[in-house]
Amino acid sequence: MKEFKRTLVTTALPYANGPVHIGHLAGVYVPADVYVRYLRLKGEEVLMIGGSDEHGVPITIRAKKEGVTPQDIVDRYHTIIKDSFKEFGISFDVYSRTSSKMHHQTASDFFKTLYDKGEFIEQTSEQYYDEEAQQFLADRYITGECPHCHAEGAYGDQCEKCGTSLSPLDLINPKSTISGSTPVLKQTKHWYLPLDKHEAWQKEWILEQHKEWKANVYGQCKSWLDMGLQPRAVSRDLDWGIPVPVEGAEGKVLYVWFDAPIGYISNTKELLPDSWEKWWKDQDTRMIHFIGKDNIVFHCIVFPAMLKAEGSYILPDNVPANEFLNLEGDKISTSRNWAVWLHEYLQEFPGKQDVLRYVLTANAPETKDNDFTWKDFQARNNNELVAVYGNFINRALVLTHKYFDGKVPACGELNEYDQATLKEFADVKQQVEKLLDTFKFRDAQKEAMNLARIGNKYLADTEPWKTAKTDMERTATILHLSLQIAANLAIAFEPFLPFSSEKLRKMLAMSSFSWNDLGKVDLLPEGHQINPAELLFEKIEDSVVEAQVQKLLDTKKANEANSFTPEAIKENVPFEDFCKLDMRVGTVLECTKVPKADKLLQFKIDDGMGGRTIVSGIAQSYPDPQVLVGKQVCFVANFEPRKLKGIMSEGMIISAVDADGRLVVISPSDVVKNGVNVG
Repeated sequence: MKEFKRTLVTTALPYANGPVHIGHLAGVYVPADVYVRYLRLKGEEVLMIGGSDEHGVPITIRAKKEGVTPQDIVDRYHTIIKDSFKEFGISFDVYSRTSSKMHHQTASDFFKTLYDKGEFIEQTSEQYYDEEAQQFLADRYITGECPHCHAEGAYGDQCEKCGTSLSPLDLINPKSTISGSTPVLKQTKHWYLPLDKHEAWQKEWILEQHKEWKANVYGQCKSWLDMGLQPRAVSRDLDWGIPVPVEGAEGKVLYVWFDAPIGYISNTKELLPDSWEKWWKDQDTRMIHFIGKDNIVFHCIVFPAMLKAEGSYILPDNVPANEFLNLEGDKISTSRNWAVWLHEYLQEFPGKQDVLRYVLTANAPETKDNDFTWKDFQARNNNELVAVYGNFINRALVLTHKYFDGKVPACGELNEYDQATLKEFADVKQQVEKLLDTFKFRDAQKEAMNLARIGNKYLADTEPWKTAKTDMERTATILHLSLQIAANLAIAFEPFLPFSSEKLRKMLAMSSFSWNDLGKVDLLPEGHQINPAELLFEKIEDSVVEAQVQKLLDTKKANEANSFTPEAIKENVPFEDFCKLDMRVGTVLECTKVPKADKLLQFKIDDGMGGRTIVSGIAQSYPDPQVLVGKQVCFVANFEPRKLKGIMSEGMIISAVDADGRLVVISPSDVVKNGVNVG
């Protein structure tokens, strides 16, 4: 295997139309940070590149929905994401954004280079066009009936109910989400990257030269290559993005999948304007992409094809993509707010970054989808971090201060149990290193925790608090070895739990440390003064996790209330029957509750014809009837009068039933004259 001088690590660019959640962390950012911290601890030359992906249709949709500009949206979420990553300890060397001038120039130049080399093909195709809005429609701006499950509201790229990938042309009765009109097909020209041209060398490069890639990555690539690669558009009709830098491309921008990975390059240039090329063009650099499984094809097939077409860039050496993390047995969904958001976690669990890092690594979806539950979060904190790791450190330090004034005691003669304990963790460095080198972070952290278990068991079995009564020399040996294990833990957990490791090193007064020190039993010399013990971790109470579970249940309840399935349409009636109804508009002059009738309200209506009284059964939906006074409402004027609770009702107020069962009176959107007809 080739030896490299340096390692370039890139992380998938989070989409700046919302905050980061635990699925993103478990799939990409925690494993990437663990790996980079490990390499730094070894003294290797490494660079960690990140940034926000700020172009594309979802951002324009959110901006339109909120009545702001796309730049407003990306500015807001870029700040939230960047600040959250920093507070959580994701140690980027640079975290920039694709709306920067540097990125726009880099992506534009990259496109122009490929264009000038003749690496693109031009094709004209028919795409949906909104004649009212006078613009071509991106996939997410088109909805219709799913041809597979027949759910309404399926998007032009995917049905979110059945999960099927779609083309806008697949939709039944497509509608524009901009104007609500039916779009028409119109010809438009775009540039395409002919991936089929790159198929032969990619089969050799991936299928023959990179059989060491994770099974899920290798398998997905093989499936795509076996099916045959097709040209892929690199431009689209949109007004938000990087303009296509050629004549005749007005109103077209670079497709976000094309410009986003170039963000890795532009962010490196921003950080190292004079030396960025050694990280991207030197064959002694190893490039590794940390991504989720939904980005495998882009980073293993499409982006390498772009780099190869340009001609001067290195290709990725590995792409250790993870599967997805679910939440409480359900798929994480930003649209349904079914997520644990990082910025909210940091507010609600101050100082507990390492607890979440530990749990997400322990449940890392490395080979298959995995599940995060708050009960498991609590159990791993209380039973592992507190009861094992934290308990061992606290007892070792407290006893050292109690019996030896906080100085590392001398190590006497080792007995068989001491030697057996040392033998258990002698190869911890080799084991953890082997696992980290092959991106098995879950097992690597487990090995680090096994070292804490060894220490905890050693203290429990040797009972220095008892030997101190009769044999201080033996007590000194026990605590000496325990403190060496503690120092090893400060190193072993540095990639995984950086905040706790820093805290432990301060307690142990460790001035220097490196990965090469791991496994040594002389890290703290005799007489070394340690600082007072502090709790590394604290117990998380039932009430805390119950509040988080309730928060999710409230979210689910709100989602269910908002998901509305209309009742089946009743049998058709002749038009003549409908014409018999006389529906009018009137203004509510008075509205009061009917005594001894929980459901009834009494309306005094100005109907433009002298006024009338109507009794309506909507009281439970309007606990304060006064909110209806002065409001124009629709009512049926020609119902036969009937007496309700002694009041003669002369019509019926027309109401709609909301998704949660609430009755809402129907009103005209503009003020009209009282007495006018509806229909």
